[in-house]
Amino acid sequence: MEVTTGLTWLQEKLLQNYFGGKKFSLLYKASVHGFSGVELFRKCCQEAPTMSVIYSRDYVMGVYAQKSYDEIDKCSIILFVLQDTNISKCEMSLQTAWKSGIIWSCQGKLSINLETKDVKMASNIIETLGLPKNDPISIQEYEVFRCEDLLDKRKIQGITMDRESLLSTMRTYKPYGDLVPQVRILLLGPIGAGKSSFFNSVKSVFRGHVTCQALVGSDTSGISKKYRTYSIKDERDGNFLPFILCDTLGLGEKEEGLYTEDVVCILKGHISDRYQFDSMKPITSGHQNYIGYPLVKDRIHCVAFVFDANSVERLSPEIVVKIKSIRREVIKCGIVHVALLTHVDSMNLITKGDLIETDRCVPIKLKREAVQRKFGFALSDILVVSNYTSEWELDPVKDVLILSALRQMVWAADDFLEDLPPKERGRCIWWCRSLRVSTTTSWLLPACIYGIPGSSLSLYVLLPCD
Repeated sequence: MEVTTGLTWLQEKLLQNYFGGKKFSLLYKASVHGFSGVELFRKCCQEAPTMSVIYSRDYVMGVYAQKSYDEIDKCSIILFVLQDTNISKCEMSLQTAWKSGIIWSCQGKLSINLETKDVKMASNIIETLGLPKNDPISIQEYEVFRCEDLLDKRKIQGITMDRESLLSTMRTYKPYGDLVPQVRILLLGPIGAGKSSFFNSVKSVFRGHVTCQALVGSDTSGISKKYRTYSIKDERDGNFLPFILCDTLGLGEKEEGLYTEDVVCILKGHISDRYQFDSMKPITSGHQNYIGYPLVKDRIHCVAFVFDANSVERLSPEIVVKIKSIRREVIKCGIVHVALLTHVDSMNLITKGDLIETDRCVPIKLKREAVQRKFGFALSDILVVSNYTSEWELDPVKDVLILSALRQMVWAADDFLEDLPPKERGRCIWWCRSLRVSTTTSWLLPACIYGIPGSSLSLYVLLPCD
């Protein structure tokens, strides 16, 4: 029979954070193993550090000790009380941990008798811990946990291996059918959601150090004023990676931020790099940055809607309406899209250990469900990342989240390319290894492609290879 703790998820998370990011493994539970000091000592004598938890009425109290039970004489312990979400503590010196069934005895200030199921402590300790005076403390349940670092050496090694595997996958990735040289991923979202920071984070991973090419900041009108298409060079060989991240002006309320009409033009490939967004009107076909006859390689192949995990539930109704409107346009264009939750590492009660198993983390799960309810994304299409915002060094845990999200995006882009109708695939051809059109000459297809106004056809100019 599996033995489980009586701590709630919230209580366990609070204690994990309080004691420096620890993982708790249950060693002893009195209701299962018996209210016996002998049995407790047998199961826990060589374990350290440990946390003993006493359940009494409407609060939890306990003892955190760095040394094991068989060497715990004359050391310091932390006596703590957890009431609701508040933790109070009292540090004290331990006289003995094993005497006539009394588990803890601190110079008369504290005694915990497991067999009689009662706790006695000095009045000044009771006051420090915020417990009611003259109120007997009875032991309803007693548990002992082994405390380990959430990220031990073995886990760090596993994360590093995952990081290298994901890097290799992204470096060797090729867009579906070689239809385009690089897939284009458009980052859309409210002002300050973390779009530019995500690009900087992706570039940092592949460059091997933290970079900040795209400007980021807290300007309420957004920092990104231009449409930017960022190719990233791999630090290893200097070659461009097979994807382009496209950054835009943030989405604001009412007429602030990016126009829906501009988004549609971006999706269809009509807007070129470095176009300066006009806050008064969307782009028109007469603009010098307007591409009249874009090829499929100019179009967007995947859209990532970026949201700050800490504020996504507080988005204004105007922003929600605008995002839903843009999502409808994305669907009309047949583009596969995902949601990207940023800043998950700054959510309450989140530890670095939670970032390793985001699917099991309750706060992150609730955020993903909130995005699903508000915007209609499938849960499997809601990705989570922790961007580089203030760090100086790369972190393999962050890297794995960033690379995993990026991998999902290029797979989504492949779905779009695979679903293209044949007549549009004909306009995708940007290169061909070779095409023999005579018995003596090998041709490279194409050197140039020209769109024919008013027609879905393109004119291909062929140049000989030899």
